[in-house]
Amino acid sequence: MIIDLRSDTVTQPTSEMKQVMLNAPLGDDVFGDDPSINELEAYAANLFGMEAAVFCPSGTMTNQIAIKVNSNAPGELICDELSHVYKYEGGGIGFNSGLATHLLKGQQGRLTAAQIEAAIQPDDVHFPETQLVSLENTCNKGGGTIYDIEEIRKISRLCKERGLKLHLDGARVFNALVEADYTAEDLGAEFDTISVCLSKGLGAPVGSVLLGTKESIKKARRIRKLFGGGMRQAGSLAAAATFALKNHVERLKEDHARAKILGRTLEHCSFVKEVLPVYTNIVVFEVQDDLLHTNIIEQLNKADIKTVAFGPQQIRLVTHLDFTEEMLGRTVQVLKNIH
Repeated sequence: MIIDLRSDTVTQPTSEMKQVMLNAPLGDDVFGDDPSINELEAYAANLFGMEAAVFCPSGTMTNQIAIKVNSNAPGELICDELSHVYKYEGGGIGFNSGLATHLLKGQQGRLTAAQIEAAIQPDDVHFPETQLVSLENTCNKGGGTIYDIEEIRKISRLCKERGLKLHLDGARVFNALVEADYTAEDLGAEFDTISVCLSKGLGAPVGSVLLGTKESIKKARRIRKLFGGGMRQAGSLAAAATFALKNHVERLKEDHARAKILGRTLEHCSFVKEVLPVYTNIVVFEVQDDLLHTNIIEQLNKADIKTVAFGPQQIRLVTHLDFTEEMLGRTVQVLKNIH
């Protein structure tokens, strides 16, 4: 039995999802003729109380499209130093949108309105014009941290007052929503654009949606085409994503519960120096200084448990749809036996 905890992107479509994919009506999406994609876009936009959506192959594409839609180079984007849009999207902020990036050090990937206000550039030709703020909820590199809705509202008010656009990288936004005291519509009311990934904990095989106003999504479709993201008969993928949105959201709590068990187990392991707080489905721990984290990864690999390094001396485990109760028991046993 292979247990893959490298990421929640490793999930396989369920048998029910495969059946939905086989039966999905198809069309040419670039012409707007794919009924399954149209259904997904309408359903996702409605969930967040936003006007429109566009389906794309990846979260990186939806984020990068959003940055370009919400800016006009030259200018500057503000985000946390741990943000996926900065760390893991190939330098796309500068390459695709011609923006400088103003990095802030938040609390495990979460920024405050006060931090952002202090970072807005003055009206001075020596500095790039601040145009856009990007938040990540949950924050991957922060260990799955969740934003407080009141802080989001403060940030949103600040952006409106200062004429800035506000984007949400919601790669794991439903992981946040099943734990937080706010709804998808609450988030939709505060952001200009929201990127939602469907191929992580929700278990769809491919794709993300970008949400926004009708005007911004019309522009996003043009940029998607420019980026090479226009798809034809992709309704099978969209049907899987719609199924995931309708059936796999509440079960994310199961992933979170299993992640917390892994976190508590690691707290009592001799090779572990520190376990970051477990908020959702991401478990990050630091290996003791006198040990090599690569050796721990190798021991886990030999026990058929796949993991990834997550920084100096750090290892990440991510629970997901295909990580069962039986696999949890096996993983706990293996962790307890590592010395």
